[in-house]
Order: sequence, then C-alpha cells, then structure tokens
Amino acid sequence: MHLAYPAVLAALLFCVGLYGVLARRNAILVLMSVELMLNAVNLNLVAFDVWLRDALHAGQALTLFTIAIAAAEIGIGLAIVLMVYRNRGTSDVDRLRDTAEPPESGATPESTDEKAEAAA
Repeated sequence: MHLAYPAVLAALLFCVGLYGVLARRNAILVLMSVELMLNAVNLNLVAFDVWLRDALHAGQALTLFTIAIAAAEIGIGLAIVLMVYRNRGTSDVDRLRDTAEPPESGATPESTDEKAEAAA
C-alpha cells in the first residue's frame, strides 16, 4: 500500500477536526473535534511506522501513548464541561468566556482594585 492513501485520509481527518474546533460553539463538539485531530495523528504515526518498517515499532508504541493521553483528556474535559453546564446552564463556548466570579453587587471593577491596593 502506498503511503499517500493514509496520509491523505489523515490530512482530511485533521482538517475536519480543525474546522470543528474553529467553527463549533458547543464544548462537547469541540472535544470531539480534538479527538478527530488526535486520531489523524495516530493514523500518520502507524502509517509511517509501517512504511519505514521500524523494527522497534516506535510509531505504534507512540500511538498507544497518544490514545491513553486522549482518553484521559476526554475524561477530564467531559467532567469539566458537565460541571460548567450544571453551574451555568449552557455549554456554549462563546457564553463561557467569562469564567470569573461575578463582582459583588454595587461594586465596580475600579472599586475592587482600590480595595485590594488599600488592603496591601
């Protein structure tokens, strides 16, 4: 098999994942797009390992590490998204940009800065 077939497929998968990361608003779909990008990298690692006929199979071993890291990443990421959804009621990425606590009622950002300087 030629190296071009899996390389083109991996490039297409990576482009679809990149589009998903840049265009999607839902945090879960963004995580799925990151997984697509990682799978494209895994496909390239295995394809080049087979193409180079590596005796140690370093590409396949690195792919196993990447899969383990991706599983941990999706577990932690999904837990964070679910907790944010419970607290805020949405998983829209644009609405989650301000993750800081809301300021005290009647307090402006300038007055909280002045209080912090006075306390120091």
